[in-house]
Amino acid sequence: MSLTGKDIYKKVLPKTNCGDCGIPSCFTFATTVVANKVPLKKCPHLDPETAAHYQKELDEQHSQEGSYVRKDTAKEALAWAQKRSASMDIKDLPERLGGELKDIDGTPVLELPYFNDTILIKPDSITKKDGSALNVWEQVFIYNHMAQGGSSVPKKQWISLQDIPNSTPKVQSMRTAVEEPLIKHFKGQQDQLLKAALKIGGQRIKETDASADLALLFQPLPRIPVVLLFWDELAEEGFDAQVKLLFDETIPEHLDIESILFLSERIAELLCEAT
Repeated sequence: MSLTGKDIYKKVLPKTNCGDCGIPSCFTFATTVVANKVPLKKCPHLDPETAAHYQKELDEQHSQEGSYVRKDTAKEALAWAQKRSASMDIKDLPERLGGELKDIDGTPVLELPYFNDTILIKPDSITKKDGSALNVWEQVFIYNHMAQGGSSVPKKQWISLQDIPNSTPKVQSMRTAVEEPLIKHFKGQQDQLLKAALKIGGQRIKETDASADLALLFQPLPRIPVVLLFWDELAEEGFDAQVKLLFDETIPEHLDIESILFLSERIAELLCEAT
């Protein structure tokens, strides 16, 4: 039977959530080991013999076509995120997440703005206001936001991913999964980027970085603003287009590193789909 992220977490890892591997939780590291073939030895607190034993099994597993199905990891991640947030009382969430508490058929429900839509957080599910489903990774992201425990309101002091502790392993992922697709899609099409941003609830701002050709503010969730800076290409001067995402300095209180990266990828996906 193939090893799952849950197996690695329970049988192999120290469960300290120390973040020394560059990933904030042992469970997230475990799922990354299975999903993305990250070596077990990246955990500095793992006995080398133990790491070698399970790494051999993982290598064999990865070599077998079809032995890993990404949707299974998504289900694991969702179950874990739901477990993390299980102790949260919905009545306490507006103070931390924003939104408005409603009573629907005697059940407390948090109505929360999500991009230019609205989601409903119920005791047993998260859906859009019209009842349609969010994808699994969106649910993971929102449950992790619930579980993170932050309560600070945004301060409009902007930082990049590199400024966030333990984010170094994700900097390249941000480049390849977010910045490069946006550059490829919108290079030479600044007006199209602005139109796409407006479609998904973004707005143009001017005060963040005067050097950028375009600065866009997104409000995916009430306590999680994101700024996207875009510099278009100057072919005659040899400058390629550039993209940079900035986050409010309070974001580590509200999201872990994996969730920050997912949110960034989701913004890029929505922008590209909106054109």
